[in-house]
Formats: sequence, structure tokens, C-alpha cells
Amino acid sequence: MDIEEINVEEKIGPVGEILKEEDGKLSVLIHFLQIIQSEEGYLPGDSLAKLSKRLGFPLSEIYGVASFYKQFNFKPRGKKVVRVCMGTACYVRGAENVLSGLKEEFDIKEGETTEDLRITLETVGCVGCCGLAPVATVNDAVFGEIVSKKVDKLIKSIKE
Repeated sequence: MDIEEINVEEKIGPVGEILKEEDGKLSVLIHFLQIIQSEEGYLPGDSLAKLSKRLGFPLSEIYGVASFYKQFNFKPRGKKVVRVCMGTACYVRGAENVLSGLKEEFDIKEGETTEDLRITLETVGCVGCCGLAPVATVNDAVFGEIVSKKVDKLIKSIKE
């Protein structure tokens, strides 16, 4: 039997109609969260409150969904998001030194954003470029084989 042929109302009665309505709203929730973050750069509380009223969901449920996914942020982020890979290959080949150099140069801690919103510094479990370890990314650009000389090149790229 094809999934579209299943009549939910027949199978579970009036609850089926409620589920259909709620599922429709839930299916667009993540899309709306993505739009808000794309426009605002993060998910501001006032925008989430408006979304809560619009969809008829409790604000706590919206926060629950948004906090489940790592892609959503509740604080403003930097124009440049710098991610240092801390996977095994990168860690063994000196990722800690890369991270320390970035922290020192920009006077920022892991997980923080500079006050001027220029840079957000994060660590990730794996970038998927183990052969280039240690690796860091600046937005979509990948920097590999970062030895002490290349840390300066990475820092220069971040400052541009």
C-alpha cells in the first residue's frame, strides 16, 4: 500500500485531523528558522516570539526545536566564522597550536564572537580533510597543512 493511500482519519479518528494540522506547521518551522537566521544572522528572541504567535506554537517548543540543531544560533555571530578541526588527525598534527595562535591573535576564546562581530571562533570534530591535517576553515574556505608559517597566512586571510 502506498503511503499516500493511508487515510489517517480512518485509522485513528479525530486525532488524525489534529496531527495533520500540527505536522503541517512543524514541517515549515525549520524552514522559517532558516529564513530568520539567514536574514538576521542568528535567531533573536523577538523574532522567535513573533514566529510563535504566527504558527500557534509555544515559544518553548520553538526553542526546543532550534536548540536541537547545531546550525541555529541564539547569539550574533561574526562576519567570518573560523572553525579549527580537532579530529584525531588534526589534533595529532598540531591543531591545538593553531587554535592557541588564533585565540592569542584575536584575543578570543573558543565559542566566542569578537565584540565588533568580525570573527567567531569554533572547534569542530572533523572537517573531512584528514589528509591535509591540521585544517581550519574560514567561512567556506579550507586551509590545510597549517604549520607555523601557514598560521600567519590563515590570520592574514581572517583579517582581510
